[in-house]
Amino acid sequence: MTIAIALAASVTWGASDFIAGLLSARLPARTVVTCSQTVALVAISVVVLVVGLPLPPGSWWVWGALGGVAEGAGLLALYTGLARGPMGIVTPIAGLGVLVPVVVGLVRGDPVTVLLGAGILLAIVGGVLASGPEVKGAGEGGDATSILYAVLAALGLGTAMACVDLGSRVSGIHTLWAMRIASVSVFLVLALVLTTRWRLPRRLVPGIVIVGLADLSATALFSVATTRGHLSIAGVLASLYPVTTILLAWLVLRERLRPVQLVGVAAALVGIALIAA
Repeated sequence: MTIAIALAASVTWGASDFIAGLLSARLPARTVVTCSQTVALVAISVVVLVVGLPLPPGSWWVWGALGGVAEGAGLLALYTGLARGPMGIVTPIAGLGVLVPVVVGLVRGDPVTVLLGAGILLAIVGGVLASGPEVKGAGEGGDATSILYAVLAALGLGTAMACVDLGSRVSGIHTLWAMRIASVSVFLVLALVLTTRWRLPRRLVPGIVIVGLADLSATALFSVATTRGHLSIAGVLASLYPVTTILLAWLVLRERLRPVQLVGVAAALVGIALIAA
């Protein structure tokens, strides 16, 4: 179940990032992040009001706040990178954020056998290769700064994963709530400082809602996966979301898949099999 839930999180995150990438080509990235995170905040607040009162004691609010700021920064960097460069460059680099929860999990004592270690390594390498990394693409229809944004996204999203795990050990629902409060607060303050003028065409509202709910759902799935299993394993499997993003880009946008991507998909599948074994 841990493997299935973590993989479900990766698929949901990948679909969310694909839609967000399309929206970020029409709207400023901070508008996409702020509006989608606000949708998520409203949704998780309803859940807390229904089943999450009274608030439990513990450090969930600390990890939630830290995770929310890290995730907000990571999403802003990711969406900006997706708007400036090809998905096949930005998503695999951002996907390397998996190294953060893997290292945290191993330091904390997650057991690793030779078989499991090989599976983790294959899954990470496969996820990167399946996304079709190519540095030269930054100068072909993309902005070279997209690579920098992808690195920042990796650090932010990876840190958020570790915070979700730590907070979920007390309460997953409340950790998600604290994350959304923190991220929305930061972006609203940023909007006031920059005197941002909100221009959200009505036709793009459904996409914003989908992105917000999908991101929230994926984070919730990941939270459940980490409480059922080890952070290092759940983090690796959930971070295969670039595969979903690039497959959607292939199906919808007709982006060409290269042999290295097919090799990456095969490696990721073998890695998943080894982890399951």
